[in-house]
Amino acid sequence: MEQTYHVPVLLHQSVKALSIDKNGVYIDLTFGGGGHTKEILSNLLESGKLYSFDQDQDAWLNAVEIEKRYSNFHLIKNNFRYLEQEIKKLKIMGVDGILADLGVSSHQFDTAERGFSFRFDAELDMRMNQEQALTAQDIINEYSEKELHKIFGMYGEIKNAKTLAQTIMNNRKKKEIKTIQDLKNAIDSCIPKKEINKYLAQVFQALRIEVNDELKVIEEMLMQTVNVLKKGGKLVVISYHSLEDRLVKNFLQKGKFFGEVDKDFYGNEIKPFKVIEKLVIPSDDEIERNPRARSAKMRVAEKI
Repeated sequence: MEQTYHVPVLLHQSVKALSIDKNGVYIDLTFGGGGHTKEILSNLLESGKLYSFDQDQDAWLNAVEIEKRYSNFHLIKNNFRYLEQEIKKLKIMGVDGILADLGVSSHQFDTAERGFSFRFDAELDMRMNQEQALTAQDIINEYSEKELHKIFGMYGEIKNAKTLAQTIMNNRKKKEIKTIQDLKNAIDSCIPKKEINKYLAQVFQALRIEVNDELKVIEEMLMQTVNVLKKGGKLVVISYHSLEDRLVKNFLQKGKFFGEVDKDFYGNEIKPFKVIEKLVIPSDDEIERNPRARSAKMRVAEKI
């Protein structure tokens, strides 16, 4: 199942980092193809519980066989920004570990009609939750030049973001930009010819982050883990680009996303986590087997 839908990254390292108690309660925030979920379940007794989140309807189908096989598994069909709300609904009082693999699934990249990849032509979509209204097509055709400049500069870290925004504005006046090929044609003059794939990857990353409000969602999730984890509980997060990793690193080290760690009257640091492992990255062998793992970074912390 998960081998065709999505190859899990840092599978054994991430599950090992959870230090699983066979009778414990765990959360996999990104079910996807179920790779990490199945590995966690294989370490639990029936008295242990695992709750997995996913907002993508395509992913839900992968959970059917796991739900039949494991009575201690439950899929929550929602965005992980609602972590605390969903856990309270289930009357769960403190969990032993949370795993968040923040990457886009291989399935999402490889399914042309989802619009995540510039390798195909399809409608400009990029919604992880297919029930939401906002699509990449809406952003390209309706955002102001200032808004486009901002998202391409901030989320894509594109050097000529201002020119890119102006070029899109000029071209959409002539013709609505509906498809991936329409967009590639519209911005062709902005793309450095020696870095076509890198540039398009930055453009698509920026649009995907904006469509799915990704960075805000990650911030909200990280803050909620403080209340959901019990003391000594483990938080394991795998990120795939510098914007995600910066948020994760700062929060785990300082308990906040920007600035220095807060201190009390006596100079003691006030933060919810302590980092318990050095940064973990995939081995060369894993990257060779799964090239999409090459940018992954795993950080591990323990609730204080």
